[in-house]
Amino acid sequence: MTWVDPAGLIREAQQGGYAVGAFNMHSEETTEALVLAAEQSASPMFLQVGRAVVPHMGLAAATAMTRRVADASSAELVLHLDHGPWDECLEAIKLGFASIMYDGAHLPFEENIASTRRIVDIAHSFGVLVEAELGRIPDADEQVDWSAYYTDVAEAERFVAETGVDTLAISVGIVHGIPAHDPQPLDIERIVRIREVTGVPLVLHGASGLTETEVREATAAGVHKFNADTDLRLAFRKGIEQVWGAGDRQLEEALAVGRDLMVAATIEKLGQYGCLGRSAVSA
Repeated sequence: MTWVDPAGLIREAQQGGYAVGAFNMHSEETTEALVLAAEQSASPMFLQVGRAVVPHMGLAAATAMTRRVADASSAELVLHLDHGPWDECLEAIKLGFASIMYDGAHLPFEENIASTRRIVDIAHSFGVLVEAELGRIPDADEQVDWSAYYTDVAEAERFVAETGVDTLAISVGIVHGIPAHDPQPLDIERIVRIREVTGVPLVLHGASGLTETEVREATAAGVHKFNADTDLRLAFRKGIEQVWGAGDRQLEEALAVGRDLMVAATIEKLGQYGCLGRSAVSA
């Protein structure tokens, strides 16, 4: 396994005109699925410890599990904290994460700037990359007024200038989950404008609901990290349901089939993002 520099990884994606995949692990088997997908496809990956697993088992235990699985692999990975509040970000820095996402998007704008700036100062002193979020991302099929959810271009310019964040997650029509009805069209023009005024690589969360065309257009507009989770969890669930649907079977067999289907789903995502075979260890 090779833990890689996240800033260098994003810079290579910018230069190569592709994006890097970022995926959350939820258990031993889902961690294995992500690491196997990165290894088998020779693709770099942000391996994310996120907001679902941390309440379940704690950040330290989830990190130890992730590292144990990754250490047995030849994959090229970044250990990243996803949607971390203040205390989790500080703990992640102490635990040796190379990249963190501080989520202050729920805070008033001025407070978000101030708290993000403090996290950036601390993280950068340890050589840790910082992603932040501006704008609000609704859950799939939640009825929202998109004008109140989109990332404001002028606010994004000021936010990046005053916080010094390395990457910025934005809201441009994406949702958490997969909509059952026609999704909001992705605002590609807004992505272009935000990239122009901020000058930093952009991140899209909720990428499970995007079409391949939207992924390509967003990448060309300045997005170089895509976070996806729902599609991969559904693939894992499908494997478990297939085994248990056949009658009384061992849990381990169901987990193994779920892992295999999640590997395939992850590799498919990596292909959409254009990072297949981009790992330096494949050379």
